[in-house]
Amino acid sequence: MSSKLEKSPRIVKRWIGDYLNGGMEALRVKRRNRYGPVRIARIKQRRDRIIALLHETPQIHGINRTSWSLKTLAQAFEKQYGESIGKSTLSEYVKSEGYTFRKARRVLTSPDPTYREKLEEITRVLSNLRDDEKFFSVDEFGPFSVKMRGGVALTPKGTARVVPQRQRSKGRLIVTAALELSTNQITHFYSEKKNTDEMIKLLGVLLRQYSSQRCLYLSWDAASWHISTKLTECVCEVNHAAERARGGVPIVKLMPLPSSAQFLNVIESVFSGMAKAILHNSDYPSTDDCRTAIDRYFAERNEAYRRNPRRAGNTIWGKELVQPCFAPSNNCKDPNWR
Repeated sequence: MSSKLEKSPRIVKRWIGDYLNGGMEALRVKRRNRYGPVRIARIKQRRDRIIALLHETPQIHGINRTSWSLKTLAQAFEKQYGESIGKSTLSEYVKSEGYTFRKARRVLTSPDPTYREKLEEITRVLSNLRDDEKFFSVDEFGPFSVKMRGGVALTPKGTARVVPQRQRSKGRLIVTAALELSTNQITHFYSEKKNTDEMIKLLGVLLRQYSSQRCLYLSWDAASWHISTKLTECVCEVNHAAERARGGVPIVKLMPLPSSAQFLNVIESVFSGMAKAILHNSDYPSTDDCRTAIDRYFAERNEAYRRNPRRAGNTIWGKELVQPCFAPSNNCKDPNWR
């Protein structure tokens, strides 16, 4: 019976005992789900804590290594949270996120010595964000070529979609965008290059669009054009103008992410969802057609979040890697796209 049912003898013996004691009705009784709400919340908390540790370097925890091992990760977890955890359990959590340790060293870990301080400051600002303040996650998508692209798609049985290895590009695009975290609204335009001038242009667009706000926070990665002297001077001029006007012009504050921490930039997740929805399996005739699709995607996304911000993340935009909110355990950037 055990071999036929593909169950262990222990389970088959328990079923036989239940049948002898209570008949068929005893076999119909549903077993209690061992993964209740408390257990599920506990598993999620452990997962978030482990991923947050992976984002940090071992040196922060007093471990003289350049990369994590299961043993050192378990030691840091126990020291940080006062709870022991086995190496096999750690391995399951890491693998469930789709990362090997090789990928974690390349993508997930920030070498910034002030990682914790910057993270705590951003978290503090977001947790105390007022109604007249807006927080933006800023980045660029691209440059990418407009051409036939592959991807996962439903295809008839016995057939395979072929994408030529050598193609003539129909043009290239760079999307510069900002995601406002409290309302999940995207502001975007197209750029010829990635440089400080484009960041200043984006700043001007946001100042006009959110002129009624008291303060705008801009958060981005540590790219050179995001932390340039020219941009800093422009922000100082804006803030001086705001002080002179005493209202009507928002104050701008910069909240840079730790270096090599693109995985914390929430807009990266939105870019990933956009790429999966309208760029994978695409073959746009021109850059104008590709722009139209991108514009429509962001317009529909903004409208969906205006109508119902909570449900939109789960039902309409499920292809985004994470929910559009800041968290230390975020893995926002998709390393497979660009």
